[in-house]
Amino acid sequence: MCETCTTDLATTNAMRERAVSGTPDGQGRAPGATLPTVTERDVEPSAPPLGAGAGAPCPGSGAPPGAVPADYRAAFHAARLAMAVVDREGRVLDANPALGALLGTDPALLATRTAAELAGLREDPRTWTEYREVLCGRRARLCCTRRLQHSDGHALWAEITVEPAADSRGMLLSMADISDRRDLQGRLRHLQMHDPVTRLPNRHLFFERLASALESAAYDQEGTGRIGLCYLDLDGFKAVNDTLGHRVGDRLLGAVAQRLAECAAPGGHLVARLGGDEFALLVRNSTGTEELCELARTVLAALQRPFDVVGQRLSVSASIGVVERPAAGTHTTWLMQAADTTLYWAKEDGKARWTLFDPERNAHRMTRQALSSTLRPAVEREEFVLDYQPLVGLVDGVVRGVEALVRWDHPQFGRLSPNRFVPLAEENGAIVQLGRWVLRTACHQASAWYRANPRRPLVVSVNVAVRQVWDSDLVADVGAILQETGLPPHLLQLELTESAVMGSAGRPLQALQRLSDMGVAIAIDDFGTGYSNLAYLSRLPVSTLKLDGSFVQGFRTAEHPNPADETIVEALVQLAHRLGLTVTAECVESAEQAERLGRIGCDTGQGWFYSRPVPPDRIQAMIATPRAS
Repeated sequence: MCETCTTDLATTNAMRERAVSGTPDGQGRAPGATLPTVTERDVEPSAPPLGAGAGAPCPGSGAPPGAVPADYRAAFHAARLAMAVVDREGRVLDANPALGALLGTDPALLATRTAAELAGLREDPRTWTEYREVLCGRRARLCCTRRLQHSDGHALWAEITVEPAADSRGMLLSMADISDRRDLQGRLRHLQMHDPVTRLPNRHLFFERLASALESAAYDQEGTGRIGLCYLDLDGFKAVNDTLGHRVGDRLLGAVAQRLAECAAPGGHLVARLGGDEFALLVRNSTGTEELCELARTVLAALQRPFDVVGQRLSVSASIGVVERPAAGTHTTWLMQAADTTLYWAKEDGKARWTLFDPERNAHRMTRQALSSTLRPAVEREEFVLDYQPLVGLVDGVVRGVEALVRWDHPQFGRLSPNRFVPLAEENGAIVQLGRWVLRTACHQASAWYRANPRRPLVVSVNVAVRQVWDSDLVADVGAILQETGLPPHLLQLELTESAVMGSAGRPLQALQRLSDMGVAIAIDDFGTGYSNLAYLSRLPVSTLKLDGSFVQGFRTAEHPNPADETIVEALVQLAHRLGLTVTAECVESAEQAERLGRIGCDTGQGWFYSRPVPPDRIQAMIATPRAS
């Protein structure tokens, strides 16, 4: 105990001994009159400070020396605020009737107890430390809120204050019953933190509990230190609102919430509505992914049972994203992003299912996002290059043309093939800018080859995305580039996928027709794998069909041929020739394939048997020879 506390304790004990013996204390107090040390500053603002002698006049009262002071004991006992006088050891010296009424006991019995026991100050380590600092004089005041127990068993909330008395020889403990205020605050908080439709915790309370779970898991030695989350979204719920109205939709959400609560009840998991038709189940102290997966299976099975809502029998399904991991090092934002991503996977994979978070798949998604966001700047920085793959005559082996294939020399991921970034470019619209660059670069290169070898001109084939037709003036772009590079139009071939051109009408068909009128060749890429609407072949300005490589696979060896593939290819070749079209076979990988494809009438072949995609200077060497190397 500090030196100040020891001195004050000795003084207090001496006062108690004089009061018991009936000896005056030298200041005019009668025997047993130690309680005038209680101050009633809130009741009597003009009262003199504690410790003023009985003979000392009240300041400003005009009373002569030796007059009898006001009866502070009467004010103390009549006060409606529950109070007690406490010594520097924390022992209760006296308690007023209001304190006895608050705790449901005789105030005289409280003098045998300590303030910490009465106010529950030991229950919280921080409060206990601050209370001891007040007793020792290192802290001016303690104010806290504690949950106390009435003698009849009911609980009450009290705002507790402990501060030194004015004479510095004791402490004044006061308690104010704030149970009604706490109840009101609790009801208001419940309304604020719960969804009115489902009565489940709302988004605010969920994130509060989630943050608390992540924080406490790091210090809970008895827990597993892991956390799990099932994040679900109802499939097709919007249709219920649109067709049956929001009243039925709200009733359905309430029924769904009830079933989710039943699924979570055995494990005591938190269920919350995050908004719309999105719900979350939080699993604290998870035992592993199997627990989360089992919970997801239970939820799916529960929601697959029909709902009877306002006379309607409704069926819904849900897609669930499941995340389970150690709580240490996990942030709320990351966990929700992972859950949202996994929920998206579940919907992408077909809905009405649950999907477990996959770090490798997520890394691929993050890479896609990084590539997508840097595509346009990469075109401006000229990070792309073109390789060329020969188109070779199947009968004579002469290089007739080349297909331009774009690569991305990424500063972080290295050289990327088209399948890594072209779909992304088509999604975000960067394909228009990229496609224009590819077209211009390929035409410049083809023009250079043409000037160097005018007797053996090469057709350069460039892939065009359907979005380039819709989102840009492809005809104007081609015309300007041909004029800029000086490439004859008949040496340019534009490749569009079968799904892009089949069924074309309006602007796409008009653009293709105008390009054909300019002399530019049009080829259908990957033919045989899309719509295969043969009626359009007679209406489109197409000059070449490029058979998909899946048909060529049946031509790998003469010992094990695939008769069906050969029959289909032969029929397609005959049909194309009757329509005045040439046929190119893709993915030719062996001499046997090339020989058999040539025998049934294919005009040109493309594949590794002839050459992999190579830089422009390698193509120049091939032009100088009569056959592809």
